[in-house]
Amino acid sequence: SEVAWTMWREDSFLRRTTLNSMSGTCGGIAICMVGHPFDTLKVRLQTQPSGNPVYKGLVDCFVKTMKWEGIGGLYKGVGSPLAGQMFFRATLFTTYYQMTEFFAGKERRGKRLSIPEYFMSGMATGFTVAFVEGPIDMFKSKMQVQIIRAKSGQPIIYRNVFHCAYVIWKGYGIRGIYQGLSATLLRNIPANSIFFGFYEISRGYLTPEGGTVGDLSAGALLFSGAFGGLLYWLLTYPTDVIKSSMQSDDVVKSKRQYRGIVDCVRKMYREDGWRRFFRGLTPCLMRSLPANATMFFVVERIRLFLNKRL
Repeated sequence: SEVAWTMWREDSFLRRTTLNSMSGTCGGIAICMVGHPFDTLKVRLQTQPSGNPVYKGLVDCFVKTMKWEGIGGLYKGVGSPLAGQMFFRATLFTTYYQMTEFFAGKERRGKRLSIPEYFMSGMATGFTVAFVEGPIDMFKSKMQVQIIRAKSGQPIIYRNVFHCAYVIWKGYGIRGIYQGLSATLLRNIPANSIFFGFYEISRGYLTPEGGTVGDLSAGALLFSGAFGGLLYWLLTYPTDVIKSSMQSDDVVKSKRQYRGIVDCVRKMYREDGWRRFFRGLTPCLMRSLPANATMFFVVERIRLFLNKRL
């Protein structure tokens, strides 16, 4: 047992994975509770019809959500992301830190990477986690836009997010739960490259002279997380609008409005020009700052805490 403990303490793969997955799980809970209300408003504004919109803007969307559904409306579909975000963020941070280990190799383990290596680590992470995040986002989107369809006279299909997952899996299998995967990949690969790349740039810049990133103040960590999160959305937002539109489309392939990414872009542009691709940007940016600042702060502090005790 002493040998096993020594191997564990010597930064084994299992120990690193445990640290990253546990801290990522805590980060997932934090970002979900802070950010989900903003996300609900964002998705509803993104996916409502242009010809006969239900909401006039962000404030109107918030007021009508509270009037029709109460505070629970802002957390519509939260079951999927709360359960899913815990697993997703565990996967996200485990993948990201394993990718940084890959680029560092044994000779640079524990040392800072070059800026391009952080961007490439984020890119590989974005590709990997798309297969976890895609179904979570899809179930959540279906629930969030149900109120729009209900107001236009369509029946309510899903009782809750878990019922949504059950119905889609039972009726359409793996193809059903990965509706819009191509659009998820289109967003995730560049977005996560930007997310982690600029987060690391900020952490490096704010590191005290002669210190390490472990010496960063709470304010510096919060700023770095907010900075990475802001650029994630600001630089890739149109791809998220495409993803949300394709995922909230009809689950029956023959009834879908969009045949693929190119067809989706074409039809959305015809609706309202370039403005169509920035619908819902305001609540998204409002969400990105506190949610990502909180998530990165929680993840880094939990990692530091666990690193001393495991």
